[in-house]
Amino acid sequence: MSSFDVVVCGLGVMGSAALRELSRRGLRVLGIDRFAPGHDRGSSHGATRVIRLDYFEHPSYVPLLRRTYELWHELEQSSDQKLIHITGIVEIGAPDGMLITGVLASIRQHSLRHELLNAEDLMRRYPAFHIPPQYQAVVQPDGGFLAAEPSIHAMLALAKAAGAEIRSGETIRAIETSSTGVRIISDRARIDAGSAVIAVGPWIKSILPELKAPLRVTRQAMAWFSPREPALFQSEHFPVFLMESHHGMHYGFPLDGDGLIKVAKHHHGDETVGPDACDRAVSIADENLIRSALADHLPDANGRRVKATTCLYTVTPDGDFIVDSLPGYPHVVVASPCSGHGFKFAPVIGEILADLVTRCEPRHEIGRFSLKRFA
Repeated sequence: MSSFDVVVCGLGVMGSAALRELSRRGLRVLGIDRFAPGHDRGSSHGATRVIRLDYFEHPSYVPLLRRTYELWHELEQSSDQKLIHITGIVEIGAPDGMLITGVLASIRQHSLRHELLNAEDLMRRYPAFHIPPQYQAVVQPDGGFLAAEPSIHAMLALAKAAGAEIRSGETIRAIETSSTGVRIISDRARIDAGSAVIAVGPWIKSILPELKAPLRVTRQAMAWFSPREPALFQSEHFPVFLMESHHGMHYGFPLDGDGLIKVAKHHHGDETVGPDACDRAVSIADENLIRSALADHLPDANGRRVKATTCLYTVTPDGDFIVDSLPGYPHVVVASPCSGHGFKFAPVIGEILADLVTRCEPRHEIGRFSLKRFA
């Protein structure tokens, strides 16, 4: 039996960020994951994730985003890696739609830099887009993308250098609590600790049956296409985008190093799945949910599908995160679920989790993420 100040359960991007922050504060920390870091079974794998400063979901996220941008740049410096790529972001939709109204609300409340373009001006600037004349576009220069798996590996390397222990291929069976701490029971060991951070994504309800939150796990598909006119999608001519149309919400990235454009439908499906039993193959039906938007709005991207994959969203009813101590169990801190839009926040969530574990005065407003809203 071993003893630690904190055990971080789950080493996706949130767990990795928490492990790094706790270790650099001098705590004796252990991180455990049932798979190798960067695995494709959860929500943190792949090459890229969008980062955006304006936030249609709610303006209250913007202060956290300001801090997370600072921390991403700090992580780059500490790891000597390029992890954040600023391309600008264009967000497109009907002027009375959820996306445009939400983006403009966050921009106006927080005085963010932006341009508001009509459809004609957007298509003149970015000729790859074909959009209805009544649509509007908001261009925000601070948007871009993150290198996803390299970011996780960078956080874990820094945590290990600061003294953290990392174990992969170890499955957590149960978490027992007491008045003084927790005991983690895995398929290999029993581990005593002062606190536990639970960041296991879609496995959270199986590890924490006490969690009184109505969570669902949904399966998401994304695909990479070989564009018919590659020059249109070079980063100097094509930013990260988010588009709301009658096909739903889609997002995508500039041409990558392999000459491909990645596109996905946000909240691709509403069917609830189990993380260990869902179908991870991308079907023709999945592909068509992406292609329908390409055919209408990005026809020159609608070329041959070269590859595709799936990931999982763990979704709350209101779409907001869960970042809170487990009611009745003060030594257990729950990190995420993030409802499909959390990756970009990982460094600041890591900072928040470390504050919760060490009982520091919160430096960020996180009332929106409280478990009390499900009482």
